Amino acid sequence: MKTASITRRLFLLSTGAAATGLIVGCSSAATKSKGYSSIAGAFEPNSFIQITPDNQVIFYLPSSEMGQGILDGLTTLIAEELRVDPTAIDVRHASLHSDYKNPELRFQGTGGSNATRTQFLPLRQAAADTAAAIRNAAAKQLNQPAHKLLLADGHVTAEGRRYAFGEFVALAALMPMPENSPLRGPAQFDQIGRERPRLDALAKSTGTAVFGIDAEVENLYRAVVVRSPVLGAPLKRFDATAALKQPGVVDVVEIRTGVAIVAQSYWQARKAASALELDWEKTELASWSSDSIYQKFTQTLNDSSQKGLKCCDEGEGDKLLNQAQHVVSADYYAPYLAHATMEPLNCTVAVDGDNCAVYLGTQYVEASAGAVVYYGDFDADKVKVHPAFLGGGFGRRGLGDDVAEAVVIAKKTGRNIQLVWSREDDMSNDFYRPAALVRMQAGVSEQGLIETWAVRRVGPNVLDHILDQWVDVLAPDYLNKGFVDWLSKLGRPLFKRFIADPSSADGIFSDYDMPNKAVRHVAQDPGLRTGLWRSVGHSSNAFFKESFIDELAQRAGIDELQFRLANMKNNPRLTEATELVAAKAGWGKALPEGHFHGLATHSSFGSAVAQIAEVSVEGTKIVVHKVTAAIHCGLVVNPGIVRDAVEGGIIFGLTAALHGEITLVDGVIQQSNFHSYPMLRMADAPKVEVHVVESQEHPEGVGEPGLPPLAPAVANAVFKASGQRLRDLPLRLS
Repeated sequence: MKTASITRRLFLLSTGAAATGLIVGCSSAATKSKGYSSIAGAFEPNSFIQITPDNQVIFYLPSSEMGQGILDGLTTLIAEELRVDPTAIDVRHASLHSDYKNPELRFQGTGGSNATRTQFLPLRQAAADTAAAIRNAAAKQLNQPAHKLLLADGHVTAEGRRYAFGEFVALAALMPMPENSPLRGPAQFDQIGRERPRLDALAKSTGTAVFGIDAEVENLYRAVVVRSPVLGAPLKRFDATAALKQPGVVDVVEIRTGVAIVAQSYWQARKAASALELDWEKTELASWSSDSIYQKFTQTLNDSSQKGLKCCDEGEGDKLLNQAQHVVSADYYAPYLAHATMEPLNCTVAVDGDNCAVYLGTQYVEASAGAVVYYGDFDADKVKVHPAFLGGGFGRRGLGDDVAEAVVIAKKTGRNIQLVWSREDDMSNDFYRPAALVRMQAGVSEQGLIETWAVRRVGPNVLDHILDQWVDVLAPDYLNKGFVDWLSKLGRPLFKRFIADPSSADGIFSDYDMPNKAVRHVAQDPGLRTGLWRSVGHSSNAFFKESFIDELAQRAGIDELQFRLANMKNNPRLTEATELVAAKAGWGKALPEGHFHGLATHSSFGSAVAQIAEVSVEGTKIVVHKVTAAIHCGLVVNPGIVRDAVEGGIIFGLTAALHGEITLVDGVIQQSNFHSYPMLRMADAPKVEVHVVESQEHPEGVGEPGLPPLAPAVANAVFKASGQRLRDLPLRLS
């Protein structure tokens, strides 16, 4: 990828601006409008690929690159069918347009580990049709039969002579556009499946990659917001007299979430923030602490009158539970977790009359634009979003709360501003991974087969808070704002009384052959807002499920590996991954003295992952020496990216398993930075070995599936090493 595509200069230009050329594209939505400024005389069916007369190939990336490698993956798909080297493609972040909608999310955004799965065929088809258009134009221009022309490395070869693609774009724009051109088969692939360095590696390692926080516009001021110590509490009163006297401060304004200080530099604004005098209203959340939340969860779990909502009811449900040879019951707990992205939330807003330009790293471009429209009262066609690289997302970036604050500050002050959240702001104003207390029950036959699976789960929903946020910013702008606000508040009663939040049961009843299942979720929400956290419900439910599976194997007196294999006969992907990881880790073979293996398997986002953790215990310290993983994710676009993603999930998951916990006292979050919410250090990181199951099946997700099995794999190994069955996260030995 050309360095120019990720420089600061390019980031500040409209992503739609380009030299005269051939623009071709595809869309999950059938639309003929374009996601860039129209170019006179150009061939413009859509918005993904552009080829200029000087043979520059430009690809407008429809997904957000946040470290997961999607820039590399989707560019490789274009390169494969267009017959160019991926490193020769100029990749640009796509701005807001309906052509870039995520086919599964139904709006423009990146999440759910679905970008490769959903774009694998559409982007290849766009590139194949583009290549066919170039071939047809070259055949006509050179007066040669099309089938005799060879396309490779961005050139057409005819009778031994090479011509650049750019030589044919003018004619291609005048000719009919090919449709449904044949795609290359696996035997023809020379880019897909090939391992190569990441396309963005050089830019990120040399500091030329542009993240949201790098944005610069003319006359830019910095802003910070002081919010209530209790998340969401309204402001009662404030006095900014002392703050306004601080050096560099130009404005202090009240906004919906608190008080904003605008200054010439970030540190001037941050220092002035401490000079504010503030009083806050008291809310219900202030009556809750972590201990009382756990007590309430326990009370609800044991209250049979609170039936909750059905997430799954198959076969005889839990009616036959007590008829099994072995009946096992265990309770597990997972705490609230923060996202803790390395790049703090930030948003730069430039207002020019009725126009508003927004610069940021966002997972959900459409939600970010919607926040400008809803909270800034701008017309949708007057809003321009300039996406950048993300310094971590994990589900946090793009909910619109940072954009909402920034656009209101800019509009109230009449200034171009960059809002930057501190680490402390981020830690205490997150959309947290919800806590959950779960009772697992199962009946196992004498032969070690699971006959009945019953789950009762207590905790907050995710969709309540997400809908409250997203309905506001994703609703059509022609709807009355009062109606939209009313609609957004329906989430909590809807998902508490009528519809089970699907994320509550993600993965907790799947993977194994269980003829009788009964899963219920009882919504219990103290009011701390929750959101999408890497792998969503799978992140905690895999811990519950796989820890419990180990307990079932122990009760049945069967090896944990054999118990799993015997109960997943109808899950070939997970079986292949499990057998592969067992072979690679040496399951059942001798380990160094004091070392023990723990196994966990889990399917999520279309992929199956099995992990074996090698663990020892030193007093009360858990030491993870090695994690061996196997993933079945279908056809692999770049094996290195897949391994990187699984390794990242393992490290992220191990941080949460050993350290992750958000706690409250009187509604106030007790964690503020990495001293109180620690990350896994390099010295404590295990050796990680990732193996990929070879497959020609359709590609599936890899950004998140590596995380869920990690915590139970470690917990199961700790049980062998210490004799203690750890059923609460984070894992702590007594």
